[in-house]
Amino acid sequence: MNDTRDMLIFRPDDVDLARSPLRHSLDAPTYVLGAFNPGLTRLPNGNLLMMVRIAEALAEPVLGEHVRAIRWTPHGYALDIHPLTAVNMSDPRQFEVGGSPYRMLALTSLSWLLPVELTPAGDKIVTVHYDKAIAPARAYQDYGVEDARISRIGDIWYMTTCSVSAERHCSALYTSRNGLDYALEGVVLDHQNKDMILFEGKIGNRFMALTRPLGELYFAYPQESAFAGGPSINLATSPDALHWRPIEQPFLRARKGSTSAMKVGGGSQPILTERGWLILYHGVETRAKVGVYRTFWALLDADEPWRILRLEDEAPLLEANPALTAPIAQQLYLPTEVVFTTGIVDAGEDYIVASGEADLACRITRIAKSRFA
Repeated sequence: MNDTRDMLIFRPDDVDLARSPLRHSLDAPTYVLGAFNPGLTRLPNGNLLMMVRIAEALAEPVLGEHVRAIRWTPHGYALDIHPLTAVNMSDPRQFEVGGSPYRMLALTSLSWLLPVELTPAGDKIVTVHYDKAIAPARAYQDYGVEDARISRIGDIWYMTTCSVSAERHCSALYTSRNGLDYALEGVVLDHQNKDMILFEGKIGNRFMALTRPLGELYFAYPQESAFAGGPSINLATSPDALHWRPIEQPFLRARKGSTSAMKVGGGSQPILTERGWLILYHGVETRAKVGVYRTFWALLDADEPWRILRLEDEAPLLEANPALTAPIAQQLYLPTEVVFTTGIVDAGEDYIVASGEADLACRITRIAKSRFA
């Protein structure tokens, strides 16, 4: 019996770039590189809301002897130039800039967030809210706002995003009283801490979140350890969702020999079930340039979420589905096997799960709750 049902609900061609926030000041033609990695929540009217990442790229990134990158400023969007002789452009999503003792990147696109309202079943688009789009607004976001995750806690919606800039690569928090209009609260986790996701509920009157610090250096586990070194998911707690303290216990780490041994990271917001907190997360297998991204799941203790009650990191819950992107295959910019899950909502006997498919489009999957028995 097939307990999952899939569809692509939002694609690059569904974006009206005439209504992009970049149009106010950017005098250069652009296109949508990807419309993907949507945060997901349910609105008070029963409809679903996807907060879609729109990666908007220059139609002509290379002019003459230079490659250009888009950057937000308080006075409008600007174009930075880098000599072609000093960059590596093998990855269409970014390019490496030479001349520094550190690895230095620039992006081929700038990301902003577009709220897309769906029917309660998540199978049709109701409204695309261009008037409520979220674009860079601070210096720490001057290269974009990426990968929203939304958690409703009480009467407030908390949305975390990754903010990208030369200043820092950090997690920022937005809040909303209606699930649709969001106010920026500021930076909550500093440099190179990605995939921050608040649990959808408090534990002992405190907020809890998944975090994932990144780095260029990791220390090796002992030979007999079951774990592989590299990026892993940590936990942090807060009295107010603004000031966070790491939980000392190690949490979800890649295991040697598993299909996620390259790295793991947060996916959907943890939701409380009768059996504990359910989390969907991504695990990455080393392959080609990007790696293979799959979705796995775990159950955590309701009161002590650092206690993992069940871990399913062998048979993936979701994998990339080339049949979904076949009709828009000409828009694929990487030979990639990526499904990147970013949200979940309750739908009675099913869960509705939102993911980015192939770093290109938004995928909706209905998964029977019995799958997690």
